[in-house]
Amino acid sequence: MELYRKTYDQLVQWKNDAGGKSAVMIEGARRVGKSTIAEKFARENYKSYILIDFRTASKTVKDNFIDNMSPKRLDIFFQLISVEYGVRLYKRESLIIFDEVQMFPKAREAIKDLVKDGRYDYIETGSLISIRENVRDIVIPSEERVIKMYPLDFEEFMLAHGESMLYEHIGECYLSGMPLNNSFHKRAMLLFNEFMLVGGMPQSVTAYLENECSFHESSIRKRDILTLYANDIRKADVKYGMRISRVFDNIPGFLSKHDKKIVLSDIDSNKQFSQYADALFWLDDSMICSLCYRSSDPKAGLSVAKDDSSVKCYMGDTGLLVSMVLPERGKGEDEMYKSVLTGKMSLNKGMLFENMVAQVIRSQSRELYFYTHYSETMHNNDIEIDFLLPGSDFKKHNIVPFEVKSSKNYTTISFDRFRKHFAGSIGTGFVVHPKQFKTEGDVVFIPPYMLPFAVVGL
Repeated sequence: MELYRKTYDQLVQWKNDAGGKSAVMIEGARRVGKSTIAEKFARENYKSYILIDFRTASKTVKDNFIDNMSPKRLDIFFQLISVEYGVRLYKRESLIIFDEVQMFPKAREAIKDLVKDGRYDYIETGSLISIRENVRDIVIPSEERVIKMYPLDFEEFMLAHGESMLYEHIGECYLSGMPLNNSFHKRAMLLFNEFMLVGGMPQSVTAYLENECSFHESSIRKRDILTLYANDIRKADVKYGMRISRVFDNIPGFLSKHDKKIVLSDIDSNKQFSQYADALFWLDDSMICSLCYRSSDPKAGLSVAKDDSSVKCYMGDTGLLVSMVLPERGKGEDEMYKSVLTGKMSLNKGMLFENMVAQVIRSQSRELYFYTHYSETMHNNDIEIDFLLPGSDFKKHNIVPFEVKSSKNYTTISFDRFRKHFAGSIGTGFVVHPKQFKTEGDVVFIPPYMLPFAVVGL
């Protein structure tokens, strides 16, 4: 099945705006659908296209970027590519895709001269495009517009599920400040929980929907992706001293704890946090994971008060986290997943719920921050806020706190303390919970299926 991806609309906008004056880089994790969407866009918007996959590109192609990149030799450059791939190129009507460009950084550097030449359009796809070894000895082209591509978000999942009208209704209700009626609320919550288990990796979603909503078929694809990620991490760990795998393998353990922070002593008692900086950057840059840093003084500005030594690490896709937690049971996985979905099987729902909220926020290309305050009197944290976002009023440092509650029975003591402590810097606050939408003063209580609309509105 063909999935609707918002990245396609961003590419259309780029083509209409750029007019050949810039290339676009689609950055995302492995298997998130970068190549698929680039080829679909190429087929539907150009007279011809060439995809150069730098995982398999020949020596002839790679040497071409080194030998023929001067303005006087670009005719030869294009002729060699055209002959190598058997595709005729048409001025201003052809697109050239540099797939997995991080594997051949010289091609990325060439974008500057190719865009200046102006004959064709260019899309690059890649992961780990900012990691040190992939930018060493090249000049990053200023002509490059970056589009970050994430797993399917909840809207894209709902559209694939044939639930576009329900999603539109959810948005209308949120904007008008009204809850859904109970039957629609139950349906929306079921779909959100289903999305949480399946995740947003295209292969997982497709396998699930094409096989009569089979969690087993979805799980096969997710475990294949996790194996691919594990192989990538093993290769990288040769340079990073096993630090990446130490963090990655322990993500479920970190997230299952109350504060969900990375505790270095749990994985390496002899190391300092600074020695893990590159490993954490690798996980974040790969977009396999999303890092969430503590802001020590939110009213001063979230990034200004960023504490690099206090960090949480969420999985970029919650469905993959589910597969890391649940045991593999073959065809029995369908029953196991359905037991989780209906609440008959115990699972750390708080961990998954919070990871899902992080995923929704990151899908809007927003940075993740949290806040804690240690009480000397109580000898523990008396304030813990799961996520903080900057508000839309740029005249002051207003903060928008998000508290995540996976259970229907909860208190908001910590949330209330935070709002009182930073009263001059907070406008609206959000509590994400599985119950119906409601407002109490400046606090909005929203079910998770409304969260995308809340984040977009900030």
